Amino acid sequence: MSRPVALITGPTSGLGEGFARRYAADGYDLVLVARNAERLDSLASELCDEAGARVEVIAADLSVAADRSAVAERLRSGVRVLVNNAGFGTSGEFWTADYAMLQAQLDVNVTAVMQLTHAALPSMLAAAEGTVLNVASVAGLLPGRGSTYSASKAWVVSFSEGLANGLGGTGVGVHALCPGFVRTEFHERAGIDMAGTASFLWLEVDDVVRDAMAGIADGDVVIIPGLVYKALTTGGRMVPRNVVRALTKVVGRGRGRT
Repeated sequence: MSRPVALITGPTSGLGEGFARRYAADGYDLVLVARNAERLDSLASELCDEAGARVEVIAADLSVAADRSAVAERLRSGVRVLVNNAGFGTSGEFWTADYAMLQAQLDVNVTAVMQLTHAALPSMLAAAEGTVLNVASVAGLLPGRGSTYSASKAWVVSFSEGLANGLGGTGVGVHALCPGFVRTEFHERAGIDMAGTASFLWLEVDDVVRDAMAGIADGDVVIIPGLVYKALTTGGRMVPRNVVRALTKVVGRGRGRT
């Protein structure tokens, strides 16, 4: 029997790698999409050897329209699972940041999610089964300091919730994963100084992946890993927005994020 296929963007580190390892261990073949071909090939070889997964790699930069189209074309041939994990933040202030970089961030965090989901859904609907997991962030639920990043993740949450409403009863699920601070390369790559961040705010990759899979199994549309972040987001819906902004500014260290 053929094995189900999961396509995962941004799998060469962090949460994307965690999801690649989990789906391989669960008996899926994989399509891995990232910019770094060398790291893709290394991970593909490891997963093939350790889990017996067949792994296809696509070296693509999702901020580039032609590369997004190539990945979308692969999705049209059918997958069981799509994990829209690729995304990035930037440091510095919005008004001094390079505009081309801000646009690239929007293309990866928003446009790619929309385009790849649009390409994946028809075959999932035809098969009456499938899962789309969009990696958003707690920053999409609370008014954080990172203006463009938070806005992009708020879009992902709203997009996922709207699609989930429309897809009810079809056998296809759409979910938004909203983690807080996770121990990955994300902040270092963005140039964001996380020194002094309280230890209780940090999550581990394996724990986030486990909570995500449990949330998918339970049919949760918005999945928030960790009791601390569940409490923060619940509280954020109950108090005035100006209070939430003040609190998240303190937690987010105030400046230096876009």
